[in-house]
Amino acid sequence: MDSPSPQGLSADAGPRTRLRVFAAALVVLAAVVAGLWLDTRGRIGATQEELARRLRDIETETREARTLGRQTQEALREALAKLGALESKVAESQSQQVALEALYQELARNRDEWQLAEIEQVLAIAQQQLQLSGNVRAALLALQLAESRLSRVDRPQFLPVRRALTRDIDRLKSLPALDVPGLSLAIDRLIASVDAMPLAFDERVERAASGKAAKTGAPAQENFFARLGGEVWKELRQLVVVRKVEAPESSLLPPEQAYFVRENLKLRLLNARLALLTRDEAGYREDLRVAQRWIQHYFDARAKASQAALAQLKQLSLASISFERPSIVDSLEAVRGYKARRERGRP
Repeated sequence: MDSPSPQGLSADAGPRTRLRVFAAALVVLAAVVAGLWLDTRGRIGATQEELARRLRDIETETREARTLGRQTQEALREALAKLGALESKVAESQSQQVALEALYQELARNRDEWQLAEIEQVLAIAQQQLQLSGNVRAALLALQLAESRLSRVDRPQFLPVRRALTRDIDRLKSLPALDVPGLSLAIDRLIASVDAMPLAFDERVERAASGKAAKTGAPAQENFFARLGGEVWKELRQLVVVRKVEAPESSLLPPEQAYFVRENLKLRLLNARLALLTRDEAGYREDLRVAQRWIQHYFDARAKASQAALAQLKQLSLASISFERPSIVDSLEAVRGYKARRERGRP
């Protein structure tokens, strides 16, 4: 058997080596491909799992979003319903506000009318007091009361009325002051002191007291005739009273007329007080003069009460009560004019 030659071996070895190399390359390639395939498959699986998880999360979030959307829609519907109710309430409140404003304006107008009517009445009474009795203090108080009420309201339309009130207040304050209450009180004190003044021939015989003293002072052993004689002598001694009269013009009045003298003197003083209140100076001075003359004629001028009464009458006579009667017609005309403009519809 012939052995192969070296050239034949090398010729056959070349394809085999290439084949082996190729096979090895195929194996390596297959292994690489298999590895890549396995890695790719693993990644794809992981990706699929991640995608599935995210899909589940998205689905969950979608369900939550749908639930939230339904809740939002329900809340929106409720909000719209509440908004509609609020709009209706706002419209109702606006209508009520308009009605309240109209009512307030009406009440304000009525309040102004009532206040002006009250002020007009107060000023009319003050004007009557000025015309009838010249009571400046009462008129001044009425004007100040009216001005204070209008100042608390503080409305521009009342300015003309307030200016008229201020002018009349200044006019009354500029008048000479006369203490009418003080003078009237002094006359009242004089009237109260009339009963305490003694008359010029005031009999002060206390028969009961003297009789009682005689009875209690007589000794028990005095006989009946001595006591009888003493009583008769006392009665006879009281029948005739002799006194020294220094003022011949003084009149002797019986007891029943003394009461009328005192009452007439009181009436004269009351007339003087009435003349003072009405500012009748002539009547005032005449009544005081007559009262002074009566005290000097019918009463004991040396008595302390009579001297005090005469001094008081002299002091009262020095007061001057006559003055030009003021008027507050400007304030009355301002109030009435404002009321007339309101009634005609011009504020």
